[in-house]
Amino acid sequence: MSFDLDTINPYFAKAVALREIFAGDAAARDREGGKPLAQLALLKESGLLNLLIPRDYGGAGERWSTALKIAREFAKVDGAIGHLYGYHFSSQHAAHLRGTPAQAADIFTRSAAGNWFWGNTANSFSKSLFGRRDGDGYVLDGYRPFASGSHVADYLQIAWEDRDTDRRSFAVIPATRDGLRIENDWDGFGQRQTGSGRVTYEGVRVHDYEVLSYKPDGGRPYQTITPFLQQSTLLNVFIGSAQGALLTARDYTKEKSRPWIHSGVERHTDDPWIKRIYGELYTKVRAATLLADEAAATLDRVWARGRDLTVNERGEAAVVIASANVHAGEVALDVTSRIFEAMGARSATIANGYDRFWRNVRIHTLHNPAEYKTRNVGAWFLTGVHPEPSAFQ
Repeated sequence: MSFDLDTINPYFAKAVALREIFAGDAAARDREGGKPLAQLALLKESGLLNLLIPRDYGGAGERWSTALKIAREFAKVDGAIGHLYGYHFSSQHAAHLRGTPAQAADIFTRSAAGNWFWGNTANSFSKSLFGRRDGDGYVLDGYRPFASGSHVADYLQIAWEDRDTDRRSFAVIPATRDGLRIENDWDGFGQRQTGSGRVTYEGVRVHDYEVLSYKPDGGRPYQTITPFLQQSTLLNVFIGSAQGALLTARDYTKEKSRPWIHSGVERHTDDPWIKRIYGELYTKVRAATLLADEAAATLDRVWARGRDLTVNERGEAAVVIASANVHAGEVALDVTSRIFEAMGARSATIANGYDRFWRNVRIHTLHNPAEYKTRNVGAWFLTGVHPEPSAFQ
């Protein structure tokens, strides 16, 4: 078992082909940071950016599980591309979740026709961007941190607080809007090409028709599932990173590692110690992958329910996705660290760049603390009470 996608699916076949291209310079691009423009151009050419847009509006009409497995495939070699690809869909579907049906149809149609790549400046923690009413819209001033994908985006999902009432609003605007300055100043030690830095707003106008303010009589649980999309992307970046690190380490061990002088074997792969390490790590990754697949299938069911989604159904899905996210992060941190024990000292060079797997996982698990997801799952198991909807669950 090599964690391969079923390439009979034409979208998976495209993803595998792109993964091989991305692998060629993944370590070098990780060192350089900046914008993955060549990789984005290939994604646009592949048609995979329109994967989830309904067919009626020019997309492929595929399921979320397909997109998540493709993000996972990219993360086998490049966690930043896997992250950007998965988050693209969350912002692309903001109008569907938060806007009117007419807004969603318009955005889907124009996005598919323009082959737009989506980013966001909707950080849920930072109250640093404020809007004031002005004529037929709003004027925004301030900034947002952690604006993933903004540095290469065609369109952005944005959020701000009202200067007087502190009420949060959402909208979608072009990334070229006057007054918008994308700083591209991300300096994290991982995910170096995600552009997750600051975006500054100076008198940025948002028109009323761009504001997402659909308030249905029913369907509220469905409008709260944005965290499912984001957490599902991250857990599949964890899974892909763990798979990629393990496969990379296996190849290095077979081709380059030398047996320890006291091992008594001629080949490193014959050392019982090395066999045990790989047996343990493979088993952990395999189990985490199966749980991730269950979570992806759960998201498919939630999405298919649409505005008929019930509070109880949402709560059950929250537990499954949280469990998968926590386990994937723990396994990925373990695997991406322990592979060096099996490969040996010569593997730990900047030129090899194998540390990128750990750095990419570590930085995301810090943004999304496993402790609180684990507590929520534990509380549900003890009491049967589902987690309350929030920005992270």
